[in-house]
Amino acid sequence: MGDQDLSKLKIDKTGTTMQQKSYKKLFYWIAVILLILIILLLYVKGIFTLAVQVDVATVSKVYPSQTFTLLNASGYVVPQRKAAVASKITGKITSLHVEEGSKVKKGEIIARLENNDVIALEKLAAANLEVARSALEQSRAELKDAGLNFVREKNLLEKEFTTKASCDAAEARYKKALAAVAGGEASVRSYAAALENAGVTLGYTLIRAPFDAIVLTKNADIGDIVTPLGAAANAKAAVVTIADMNSLQVEADVSESNLQKIKVGQPCEIQLDAFPDSRFRGIIHMIVPTADRSKATVMVKVRFIDKDINILPEMSAKVAFLSKPVSATDETPRTLLGNKAIIEHSGKKMVFLVIGDRVLQTHVTIGETFGEMSEITGGVKAGDRVVINPSGRLRNGSKIRIAER
Repeated sequence: MGDQDLSKLKIDKTGTTMQQKSYKKLFYWIAVILLILIILLLYVKGIFTLAVQVDVATVSKVYPSQTFTLLNASGYVVPQRKAAVASKITGKITSLHVEEGSKVKKGEIIARLENNDVIALEKLAAANLEVARSALEQSRAELKDAGLNFVREKNLLEKEFTTKASCDAAEARYKKALAAVAGGEASVRSYAAALENAGVTLGYTLIRAPFDAIVLTKNADIGDIVTPLGAAANAKAAVVTIADMNSLQVEADVSESNLQKIKVGQPCEIQLDAFPDSRFRGIIHMIVPTADRSKATVMVKVRFIDKDINILPEMSAKVAFLSKPVSATDETPRTLLGNKAIIEHSGKKMVFLVIGDRVLQTHVTIGETFGEMSEITGGVKAGDRVVINPSGRLRNGSKIRIAER
């Protein structure tokens, strides 16, 4: 075999090398394209963009009355009719008919004191009165007989059928009978007064409610000694403390500098700390005509218009003094947002909803307008955070940095 035949048997490496170079070049461009695509994707997502500093506000549930509130103050619910019910005499409690929370009517018996001695005195006075009345009847009968006898003796003396001495004796008997009747009538009045006094004393052993009320505290129990002054050892002065729940008012302190904003009869709205989701209508009942020099405040008493059994004495309360009365529609909370957070885009109302460190452009529906705030009926809910005064740099999906305040 010749040299030419042997050269034909050699492998040609030139084509293989060119092919490998083409593949490498293709892989290189594919990698470059993928890198560019990734960079573009990250750019679109805002990875390489600077965060926009923004101010945010929270969408909240607000009562419309807050938009026409002139002044706010805090205070406590206080009953204007309250009494520590006690006894006018000293005695031991034998029965107690109420407890905390019991409703009592005016004149209803709350407790009874030991009264056997008083009952005995009343019976004695009644018996003495009966004796006096019987004696009076006898005296009147004697007076009637003495009067007839005296008249008869006078007639006989005129006809000289009797003596002057006999006529004088009949006259003396008549006058004695008159005195006996007068004494008997006085005795009846005296024993009647004694019976009435015994009845009054017996009434003191029955402790009654002075007005319609609810029992707030029970200060004594069966077996305790009560006394008007409460000075004796182990003695109690008051049996129960009661309050007229219809007289509840909020007593709030208002700064002297704000007095010109309020007046008697002005509408108010009351919020109790115990019921933060409820509002109660009120009206200024009184501005107490004296100031507290230590606090530079004046006490204002606000009366509840609507009664509620859940309102209790000594509850903490906040009072909003309003420029106009609260209507039925103002009693329902609305989802409100400041107008500075709402923008118009393509004829629609939009907001930038904050989600993490980015914003989402969201369409919202608007209801009524309350001053600088608008009612949000759809799109966002209470508790959501949105950007206020959004700048022109802000876009849907923009990265943000919330400004510190």
